[in-house]
Amino acid sequence: MRSGENNPLLDFNFNADPTSVEYEGRLYVYGTNDHQQYDSVVGTDAKNNTYEKIKSLVMMSTDDMVNWTYHGLIDVGKISPWIMNSWAPSIAKRVEKDGKTHFYLYYSDSGRGVGVLTATSPVGPWSDPLGKDIVEQSTPGLGHCPAPFDPGVVIDDSGTGWLSFGGGAGDSDYMPGTNRIAKLGDDMISFDSEFVKIDAPYFFEASELNFINGTWVYTYNTNWVDRKEWHFDVDKPTTCSMCYFTTKTPLVRESWKFRHNYLKNPGDYGFDWGNNHTHLQKYKGKWYIIYHNMMLQDSFNTKLGVRSICIDEISVNEDSVDIKMGEMTRKGVEQLHPLNPYIRQQAETVAATEGVDFVNSDIPGNMYVRPADGECVTLVRGAGFDKSPKKFKALVSGKGEIEVRKGTPDGTLISAVKFDNDTLKPVSANLVSKPEGVTDICFVVKGDSVLFDEWTFE
Repeated sequence: MRSGENNPLLDFNFNADPTSVEYEGRLYVYGTNDHQQYDSVVGTDAKNNTYEKIKSLVMMSTDDMVNWTYHGLIDVGKISPWIMNSWAPSIAKRVEKDGKTHFYLYYSDSGRGVGVLTATSPVGPWSDPLGKDIVEQSTPGLGHCPAPFDPGVVIDDSGTGWLSFGGGAGDSDYMPGTNRIAKLGDDMISFDSEFVKIDAPYFFEASELNFINGTWVYTYNTNWVDRKEWHFDVDKPTTCSMCYFTTKTPLVRESWKFRHNYLKNPGDYGFDWGNNHTHLQKYKGKWYIIYHNMMLQDSFNTKLGVRSICIDEISVNEDSVDIKMGEMTRKGVEQLHPLNPYIRQQAETVAATEGVDFVNSDIPGNMYVRPADGECVTLVRGAGFDKSPKKFKALVSGKGEIEVRKGTPDGTLISAVKFDNDTLKPVSANLVSKPEGVTDICFVVKGDSVLFDEWTFE
C-alpha cells in the first residue's frame, strides 16, 4: 500500500488517456482500460502493450482529489459489438430540452475512427446512439487523415459542441496536417461544419479541447522526430511532449496560434519514456493536469508498458490563457477537504488497496469490495473526526469480519464487526478506541464470500 503518495489515482488498475467532467460537485475521470490488455497477455511472452485487446473504459470519481470512488468499467465491446477497440475517451455534458444532463463520451475505435456513447448519468448506463463511428477514414470532406482517432470534445459558452481528432503519417514529419476540428450538430452525434486542419508542428496524436475565457484551447502530443525544422517564435517542444494552440475562431485555420509546450514526456520527469496524453480540468477553483505514465507497473513486476492515470496541479492564467509548464510527481495533489466519516461512504472509495476484487452490483457505477484471496485491505485518507463517534456500521453480505484500524493494516484497532448474512444487511459494532482529528482509516476485510458495500461512523 502506498504511503504519502497520491499518484497514481488507482493502484489496482492500469488505465490511461484521461478525460474528465464535473457533475454535482464531483469530478469524474475516465480512461483507457490498459488492465484489459494486461489481463489478456499476462503469463505470455508479450513484451509490449499493443492495446488490441482493449474494448472497455474505466470510470472513477472524487470530491477531494485523494480518495477515488471506483465506478468500474464501461463495456464498450458489449454496448457496441461492431468496434475494434475503445481507447482515449473524451467527455462533455449538457442540459438538454428534457431537463436532464446528458453525457457525450467519444472514444477512439482503434485508429480507424471515433465512436460515441451517451448517458444521462456520469456512470451510465451507456448506450450507442449511432451503431457506427461518428467519423472514420471515409467520412466525406475529411481529406487525408489516416488515423481519425484520439477525440477531444468541448462545449462552448453558447452550448455548441466541438470535436477534434486525428493522427497518422501526413505531409511531413514537421507539419503532418492530419489533425482536424469541426463543429458538432445540435444532437452532438453529427457534424455541422467542414473539417478544419490545425497547423500543429510535429503533431502525433492525443488531441483534446478546452474552452477558457471565450477561447478555444487545442492540446496535442508531439511526435518523436528530431526537431530539425522550426518556424515559430517560441522554443521548440521537447520530444513527445504536450503542446497547445488557442483561437477565438476555431473554423478559421489561420487563426490558430501556437503557444508552447506545457508538459514534457514522462521520461523527462524520471519515469519510463512512453506516449503522452493529457486533459486540463478546473475543479473547485484550481487547475489540474490529468495525465498518464507507467509508474505502477513495477509493483506488478511487469514491463509491458501498461499505464496509470495521475493528477498534479498546473498554473493556468485564464486572462491570457497561458498554461505554465506542468510536472509529473508521485506525491500528486493535496486533499481539498477531509472525508466525512459520518455520512454513508462507498466501500469502493479508496486511496490505496491490497488484495481487492471489485464486483459489479445491479446499480450502474456501484461496486462491491471483495477479498481476492480471503483477506483484503482498503484505505481512505484524511477522514475528519470532529465529534466522538460511538459505533461503526457497514453494509455487507457473506460470513466474515471487518477490522477498522488507524492508518495501516496493523494500526490501532478502532472497531471490529463480525457478520454472517445471506444478503446485504447493515451490521454494526461499538468502538474499542476513538479516532480523533483528521486521520487515515484502514479496513481489513476477511472472508471468502464477503461483499462490502458501504460504511459509516455513528
